[in-house]
Amino acid sequence: MTHAGPSRYDRRTVLQYAGLAGVVGLAGCTTEESGGEDADSGDSGTEETAPDVYRIGMVNSLTGSLADFGTYNERGVALALEDVNASGIGGVPLEIIVEDSESLPDAGVSAAQKLVNQDQVPLIIGAVGSGVSTSIYESVVQGTDVVQLSQNSTSASLTDYPGLLRMSPPGGPQVQVLADLIADDGVGSVAVAWVNNDFGQSQRDGFVDAWDGEVAYDSPHDQEQSSYASVVAEMANSGADAWVFLTYQEQTAAMVDDAYSNGYEAAFYGSDSAKGPSVLAGTPAGALAGMKTVEPSAAIDQANYQDFASRFESAYGEAPTSWSSFAYDCVITAALSIATADGFSGAALGGTVRDVTRSPGETVTTFAEAADVIAAGGGADAVDYDGVSGPIDFDANGDPVGSFQVFEVVDDAYVSRGTRTV
Repeated sequence: MTHAGPSRYDRRTVLQYAGLAGVVGLAGCTTEESGGEDADSGDSGTEETAPDVYRIGMVNSLTGSLADFGTYNERGVALALEDVNASGIGGVPLEIIVEDSESLPDAGVSAAQKLVNQDQVPLIIGAVGSGVSTSIYESVVQGTDVVQLSQNSTSASLTDYPGLLRMSPPGGPQVQVLADLIADDGVGSVAVAWVNNDFGQSQRDGFVDAWDGEVAYDSPHDQEQSSYASVVAEMANSGADAWVFLTYQEQTAAMVDDAYSNGYEAAFYGSDSAKGPSVLAGTPAGALAGMKTVEPSAAIDQANYQDFASRFESAYGEAPTSWSSFAYDCVITAALSIATADGFSGAALGGTVRDVTRSPGETVTTFAEAADVIAAGGGADAVDYDGVSGPIDFDANGDPVGSFQVFEVVDDAYVSRGTRTV
């Protein structure tokens, strides 16, 4: 089956893939209360009866420098909602109200405030950028019962917020893999360019700690700089064998383009945020040749991932990224948390969201398998969901387990070079 996937409105979408009705579509504005009756600031209390719809929120990067990730997320969410709403949660459909963070903390906070205060959702999936996720948590979620589950944030700093869960593994192991990869390639010195925010700082700190060679250049840059020519010139003047981009796609593309135009030569490396179609599109042909990046890996050898990948390719004409799989698993995890909670409230969901992803429950790899266990009387501790991104097993800090995939640019395309773990 193929479909167009979710449409993108300017700031807000409401997604309900209504498998119960036998169709896949996009719902517009609704008049139902988000959490059923008596919803109050994201915590509706225990419901005596199921609502007509379970409505949760999502803060996504629909615009801005992380918009590529937003597209990956939309597609994973669309497939997850198909699976959940093929039967519903106890027969009740799941709906997701999506707000745009614009890839910036302030806009992300405004989006989350709208979801919690106006739409009164008890659970938020969000956000992409680590700085956006932590800003949402500190300004909106902390001190409430609202559950926050980030789909893509990898900063090591999120570990310091045990109430902020994330589906993608922390960035510390990722930059360790990156440092090992560069060393294995025989590189002796590096120039490190990192975006001046929470994400960039944590990735820089982790990389420098893991790197045993020379750091010839080590300096931050702003996310919204008008030009990165001075950064590129300083990296070139450092004489480093390799340049390491711990920044976003837009900034990576601008720097590589400038380096190519000036004839600067170095081996290029990057973390997950430096890889994406906008980097390929924003640089001249051949400019990225040989660049290697490391990103969290989905469970590419698992049958549930292979089924997900097949459906994804049929729907969108390309293979999924790990980011799509993380977004997919966020939705399934949220749905299982709702299905096993005592009520549709933040407090109730906070009591189940970790348990449905870890032992001692029965290992399940699809929403349908989990629904069968729950229908037979199983609670949250009866289910151990292993997602398309792999085993999740949220720990006390809200971090999952994970592995990492290496990519190399060959003929202006990303080619997998296998997976690594730390």
